Amino acid sequence: MNVATIKKYDIANGVGVRVSLFVSGCRHACPGCFNEVAWNFGYGTPYTQATEQELLDALRPSYIRGLTLLGGEPFEPENQATLVALLARVRRELPEKDIWCYSGFTYEELTGDTARCVTPLTREMLGMIDVLVDGRFDADRADISLVFRGSANQRILDAQASLATGRPVPYALPECSAKSPKND
Repeated sequence: MNVATIKKYDIANGVGVRVSLFVSGCRHACPGCFNEVAWNFGYGTPYTQATEQELLDALRPSYIRGLTLLGGEPFEPENQATLVALLARVRRELPEKDIWCYSGFTYEELTGDTARCVTPLTREMLGMIDVLVDGRFDADRADISLVFRGSANQRILDAQASLATGRPVPYALPECSAKSPKND
């Protein structure tokens, strides 16, 4: 697996300050994708044990809320084995951190048995994710006012509740406590 980029202080891809891992490789090829360069599986640098340690070290500070996986496409079959090992290590060493994942595949595709992404590791990977932002980016439904997603067809799902019930369960985003200053 190749790494397109790592952002160690990301506030755009999930709640709180996050470490975001952008993986390389995506066959969705969504028109208007913000990260088209990461479609190529060979883009970026190879994921190594040093990369994994860099991610774990970046996640350790108490002000870091968690890890976000993006791409490219984390659920491409070529990326799953490496990500399952990373997620297992995060769960073992940093259980207080949450894990978000952005995927062009829908929850239904990931839990079905006919999508090209489904491998023996797919369910295991999904089982370690807290929040799944699913669905391909649709430029015709793009909306910059949406929180944590690019187009209106995409959903923010509670991955564990969805797995427990067998159907997509929306994630309840925390209320924003920031208030705009008043003009006096």
